[in-house]
Amino acid sequence: MYLKRKAKSNEIKAKFKKNFFGWLLILPSLALFVFFVWYPITYNVVLSFFNNANFENFVWFKNYADVFGEPAFQSALRNTFIYIFWSLIIGFLIPLVIGFLLSEIVHARGVFRVLVYLPCMISGIAVVFLFKSMFGPADYDVINVILIRWFGMKEGADWLGDPKYVIPVIVVAMTWRGAGGTALIYLSNFQQIDNSIYEASRLDGVSPSGRFFKLTIPMMKTTILMLLILQIISVFQVFYEPMVMTKGGTNDSISLMLLAYQYAFTKKDARGVLQIPKSAATSVILSIIILGITILYFGLMRFFERREDK
Repeated sequence: MYLKRKAKSNEIKAKFKKNFFGWLLILPSLALFVFFVWYPITYNVVLSFFNNANFENFVWFKNYADVFGEPAFQSALRNTFIYIFWSLIIGFLIPLVIGFLLSEIVHARGVFRVLVYLPCMISGIAVVFLFKSMFGPADYDVINVILIRWFGMKEGADWLGDPKYVIPVIVVAMTWRGAGGTALIYLSNFQQIDNSIYEASRLDGVSPSGRFFKLTIPMMKTTILMLLILQIISVFQVFYEPMVMTKGGTNDSISLMLLAYQYAFTKKDARGVLQIPKSAATSVILSIIILGITILYFGLMRFFERREDK
């Protein structure tokens, strides 16, 4: 028994000596990760159960109940799902189509790939200000000039002030910047598909749209599902786009992330105090929603893997 314990102890010491320098190398990164990620997360979750930022008066789930009962939260939650709806129509389908078209191009492929990816290199804030100026309410703003001069509209529209247009315009700005990078991800997956399948379909007279729906989509369902889930998760984190384009966010454009910011920095209660615990509670709710979507994604991935194994 003593010899077994000694052998076990020697084995542990040997493993420790073997991995010591490895742990020593990752220790700074691990410390930074804990300090900048896990500590703020833990701090935020604990704060959401107190009445103020000084951790006084433990109130259990009162902040969560108050947040759910407020019209601002209900409006932000509804707007977030509207963002998702338009993002799936505009921001999800367009990169998929662009990636397919890039795979079909025969000449000057490199030029088109660079042109498609260029918007991704521009700062997100710069893109937001660009689209804010383009979709301005004045008749001399770019989009209104095009509609008035080329399409005969009598007067320009207030794109960012109209509830019908504000979220689609914000999604267009987000899509214009990020579509190129996503399209290249799709393109890399298109190129992994056996080209002989496409050649055979071309010889059989199958149109590009037929190849897209009958060959490409079924063979890329895993990648499409992954990017779909990532798209939904990123939309739940919409923040600076509505904040900048609508001057701080309106009831028709505010997202959950922006609402959490407003609770912490702009919205005050009846006492004139910033509602930081409500901000923490809103952030936790948003994190739980994103975690649920992530779990759903892994569940679907396992489901598809089991079906393929069968």
